[in-house]
Amino acid sequence: MKNKSVLITGGTGSFGKKMVSHLLGLKNSPRRIVIFSRDELKQFEMQKQFDIKINGNLRFFIGDVRDKDRLKRAFEDVDILIHAAALKQVPTAEYNPTECIKTNIIGAQNIIEEALDSGIKKTIALSTDKASSPTNLYGATKLCSDKLFTSANNIKGKRNIIFSVVRYGNVFGSRGSIAPLFAKIKNNQVFPVTDFEMTRFNITLKKSIDMVLWVEKNMKGGEIFVPKIPSYKVIDLVKAFNKNAKLKKIGIRPGEKIHEEMISSSDAINTIDLNDYYAILNDYAKKLKFYKNSKYVNKNFYYNSGNNPEFLKINHLKKLIENELS
Repeated sequence: MKNKSVLITGGTGSFGKKMVSHLLGLKNSPRRIVIFSRDELKQFEMQKQFDIKINGNLRFFIGDVRDKDRLKRAFEDVDILIHAAALKQVPTAEYNPTECIKTNIIGAQNIIEEALDSGIKKTIALSTDKASSPTNLYGATKLCSDKLFTSANNIKGKRNIIFSVVRYGNVFGSRGSIAPLFAKIKNNQVFPVTDFEMTRFNITLKKSIDMVLWVEKNMKGGEIFVPKIPSYKVIDLVKAFNKNAKLKKIGIRPGEKIHEEMISSSDAINTIDLNDYYAILNDYAKKLKFYKNSKYVNKNFYYNSGNNPEFLKINHLKKLIENELS
């Protein structure tokens, strides 16, 4: 990152704040870190957290990914783009589908076009498990976004520019995830659980930051990178909060899955194993010499939180709660 200019869209979210904290703490910190988002209050609060008088390489831009003119101005002199902006709440997306499409799909295309015109060397788009075999509008828009970013490598011409995607599940303890909800009711006698069989992947903010930094170093363009991470049973998470709590089954919400999925069986023929990560390759990536000798997964492979070989036990979940929610 030394001497690089880094821009993060949606940079006032949990990921953006953690990434900024990490980048500012590097011995060779980027020469410029730009936060691009549309919420002035969150930017104001973040400016208080990271004093720009002390951190002179930190910049804040108010803007929306729907606004190409503003993107063009913000993208000047940017080397690395991390696209984290999205409308992510499933019920909100179902009720306001056109707004979700404008931000997650049209916004993604705006990002790509302006990144090409501005000569940004590397663009990393953050995705979600819900983009694999989507059952709700949010997942469908992120699948479209993933396709747009990986296919953008086909239209870059001779530009020294590449686009890749990082796909992972809900970050433990992030806004909207299940752990903060359980933390609020940890002393209750009854915990609401949508389904007793439900499982979830587990990734921490630190792990997500480490992954994005690894991808920035190793991306070649056209990949969807997926981390190898453990799973947990939701009922075990309840026990980690309150071992005496009773469970009340409330039923699965519209668009929700029993098990999170990050690689579908249909994607197996395009998926390679990179030790700590998987990579789903499009046709552009398959042609690269870098991947010619890579090991492909079994054709019957699929990767979800239910068939994962690694599950967190209750004592591990207790440590996570202590470390991530305190």
